[in-house]
Amino acid sequence: MKPADKKRPAISNYVTVEGEKRLRDELDYLWRHERPKVTQQVSDAAALGDRSENAEYIYGKKRLREIDRRVRHLRKRLEVLTVVDSLPSDTSRIYFGAWVTVEDENGAEHRFRLVGPDEIGEHAGYISIDAPLGRALLGKSADTEISIHTPGGRKEWFVLEVGYEGQA
Repeated sequence: MKPADKKRPAISNYVTVEGEKRLRDELDYLWRHERPKVTQQVSDAAALGDRSENAEYIYGKKRLREIDRRVRHLRKRLEVLTVVDSLPSDTSRIYFGAWVTVEDENGAEHRFRLVGPDEIGEHAGYISIDAPLGRALLGKSADTEISIHTPGGRKEWFVLEVGYEGQA
């Protein structure tokens, strides 16, 4: 099979209101503040003379490429993202944006929020709806047991509580 024949797993295009704001703020910061600052540094370094041995110039050009790559990525992602800004009709079930408290097979409790792949790593306890645990939790309600396959073997989880921010 050729590398081009391999399909990349589809990623969800959902994002919370907070997640979209963070992505837009990052794009704005990179484009309006960071890029002009680095561009000026590169220009100043270029004025010093020989660019082939000028570390400030070489590093600055590399940093500009990194900024431009991230800006392109953010613009493309923001075009296709769907902002989820309302609660689901059935708030007793786990859907995008839910806060879920689960108990693992050892009796330890964990609290997660199901978010889009662009938001994971942003806060402790955020998991992607595309992750195996996230997919297994979707549509479930409290007092439900789920089982997922992991590289370390089969794991059992018990859903203790489901809630949403802004829920009355």
